[in-house]
Amino acid sequence: MIETKELLHEALKTHFGFDKFKGQQEQIIQSVLDHKDTFVIMPTGGGKSLCYQLPAIMMEGTAIVISPLIALMKNQVDSIRGYSQNDDVASFLNSSLNKSQMKKVKEDITAGKTKLLFIAPETLTKDENLAFFKEVNISFVAVDEAHCISEWGHDFRPEYRRIRLMIDEINKEIPIIALTATATPKVRTDIVKNLNMRSVREFVSSFNRENLYYEVRPKNKKEQTFKSIVQVIKGMDGQSGIIYVQSRKSTEEIAKVLRVNGIKAAAYHAGLDAKTRTKVQDDFLMEQIDVICATIAFGMGIDKPDVRFVIHYDIPKSIENYYQETGRAGRDGLEGRCITYYRYKDILKLEKFLRDKPVAEREMGAQLLQEIMAFSETASCRRRFLLHYFGEEYVEAKCGEKCDNCKHPKERIEVQEYLHQALSAIQVLNENFKIKSISEFLIGNETKEMQDFKFDELDLFGVGKDKDLNFWKSLLRQALLQNMIYKDIENYGILRLTEKGKQFISKPVPFQMALNHDYSTLVDSDSESSKAGTLDKVLIGMLKDLRKQVSQEKKVPPYVIFQDPSLADMATQYPITMDEMANITGVSIGKAKRYAKPFIELIHQYVEENNIERPTDFVVKQVANRSKIKVNIIQSIDRKIPLEDIASSNNLSMEELMEELDAIIISGTKVSLDYYIEDNIDENATEDILDYFMESETDSVEEAFKELKEDDITIDEIQLVRIKFLSDTAN
Repeated sequence: MIETKELLHEALKTHFGFDKFKGQQEQIIQSVLDHKDTFVIMPTGGGKSLCYQLPAIMMEGTAIVISPLIALMKNQVDSIRGYSQNDDVASFLNSSLNKSQMKKVKEDITAGKTKLLFIAPETLTKDENLAFFKEVNISFVAVDEAHCISEWGHDFRPEYRRIRLMIDEINKEIPIIALTATATPKVRTDIVKNLNMRSVREFVSSFNRENLYYEVRPKNKKEQTFKSIVQVIKGMDGQSGIIYVQSRKSTEEIAKVLRVNGIKAAAYHAGLDAKTRTKVQDDFLMEQIDVICATIAFGMGIDKPDVRFVIHYDIPKSIENYYQETGRAGRDGLEGRCITYYRYKDILKLEKFLRDKPVAEREMGAQLLQEIMAFSETASCRRRFLLHYFGEEYVEAKCGEKCDNCKHPKERIEVQEYLHQALSAIQVLNENFKIKSISEFLIGNETKEMQDFKFDELDLFGVGKDKDLNFWKSLLRQALLQNMIYKDIENYGILRLTEKGKQFISKPVPFQMALNHDYSTLVDSDSESSKAGTLDKVLIGMLKDLRKQVSQEKKVPPYVIFQDPSLADMATQYPITMDEMANITGVSIGKAKRYAKPFIELIHQYVEENNIERPTDFVVKQVANRSKIKVNIIQSIDRKIPLEDIASSNNLSMEELMEELDAIIISGTKVSLDYYIEDNIDENATEDILDYFMESETDSVEEAFKELKEDDITIDEIQLVRIKFLSDTAN
């Protein structure tokens, strides 16, 4: 053990002002002081940084801290300097410094003033830096965000895999501490192996954040989702929060919507200049701003303990990203709400980004997407799902209604016989296929894969055809959670039987589960923090019956009359006049005049008979220039301008143009895209899509794609023809 006059607790009080350590911090710090290789997995907010900061200050020499982001380094250096009287105690070395600044940093290290040096792996690789570090006293190397080492992780960075070579170049005997907040068992093994950690001491904290409430909501039309977000934040009454999105443009758009609704909000993304980003960050920390709308560039190293909510407007790319980002809520131990808006279309969008990646990276990315999709759709305890993913067992009953699925549980059904069929199918197919293939085998889908392998000739093929894909995927997910099967990650997630699963096949026992959520049929209607009313389930049932009756009279599918989000809004707001009906989501005054009369009469009668006290309308103000864009789009279509040119002239992507067109159609305005469709989509494909929507019970693009993709029809073609269909039939 290192010779030191200060005891650990005294050092903690002297240097950081704390009276006691959190969790395993003391044992971890002692391990570093003992010059042992140390591996730490500690959730966001657990106090990872202190595990290398305190020993660095106590030991002779300078500790090198390898960190992936320049912004993260600056925050960490500022934080350490804040505890010290001497700014030289911590510095960073990266591309943001000029030559004279770099020289000063090295002089301070040589003089023994600097105890912690933050550096990116790219900077460490430079020959002049390696030569410099050979000549000075390095106490230890800390590898922060160590999951970046692993090809099996969510944030793989090739330069991280060269860290061991660089350490050996400086001094092979330097001890290492590797730290991360998120690592699956496979990633852990990979980190230790790649860093060649000797007699490593591992410290794994629980991944359970008991004070966080996890919730997933269906992501409907943009305006409706914005309304839901505004309602949530208004219900939090000036509390701090972060909204994560995938695109820079969305950060700006959501921040504008929040500001016009009286919420102090700002956008944060890599496209802003450094001065603006720093100001936004500082304003958030100093509570000049309540809400940050950010890409994932924001949050790493931000130590704001009282973030009360984290909202994901877009689904993250992996469970690790989700866990890390939601972990920024409630770091003070008080409650934090984590709300995610989910739709299958966002998964398809993320899959598109993977197309140009190398094969191995594409396969890994697809696996990570499958996991976040499964987490979103599960009807089981979300906390248990998260902890199981990170290799930690958890009893569902302990959740205590701290996730939406435990608070509002779905009905559980007995599935012993079906589980036996599923596990037997895995066995028959030689434990060599993923969830999707096993599910298709069970329902008897005669896909090319089934025919190529002659699986359609096996006795069990189609044994579960009385159930749909959602049922079998739900069941296989439950089998994973119950350790009947496991995913072989190194073989891209194929399912293999555990001993427990094999025992179940030979001796089945009762087994119950709840079916996964099908978000293509759900509406986000129950916001607990909403100041408007909550969904009237009796009324929405009556409205759906009336819609069916009207649709039969008009000879069109029910969703053409009013879509589910519109009915949900009616069953929340109780509109009893044409003007009130025109304020309902997806209903223009034109659409109201065409279809609303019987619905208004039904609602009026229901309100009177049941003495309903109607809520004061919760109206979300929209940013002014959106209506101008819609007018431009309609006028351009009238002039038969190509859609690509319309998107470009309005500064929209094609996807954003489709969203605007969708909003235009849903509000009751008629547009004709025939000129564009005839030039860009095969006539037979157009007919197939129109036929599908005429027969379908839903206008979901995702559901249509699942049905039509075997005919080589793309999701873009479906979106266009759906707009034509709704315009022709509904408006």
